[in-house]
Amino acid sequence: MDQWTPEEISAHMQYMRDFADRLEATGEFVDGQALAPEGTFVRYDGEGRPPVTDGPFAETKDLIAGWMVIDVDSYERAVELAGELSAAPGAGGKPIHEWLELRPFLTAPPTITE
Repeated sequence: MDQWTPEEISAHMQYMRDFADRLEATGEFVDGQALAPEGTFVRYDGEGRPPVTDGPFAETKDLIAGWMVIDVDSYERAVELAGELSAAPGAGGKPIHEWLELRPFLTAPPTITE
């Protein structure tokens, strides 16, 4: 987005707002937030040692622009909505075809068997 025109950014953001508004009307929207591009990975590196920041991997700020929580009746509906959201407009008004991660909330801890 840092190379998009202001109009392209506005169109993209409006698409996202309209999408959320539509899901709010159907009762499927729970929450969502855009994230600032600034961010840092931090990891504990041992007692008395400073935390380790960043690293050899892509940073979250490079991968995650925001999140949306939806409450739908089926996995298929979640996939349908994610596919639609992936078509948000980008540069030139063309769909960005962005990869979106679809992940349910953890409802119970995993069972451990030995």
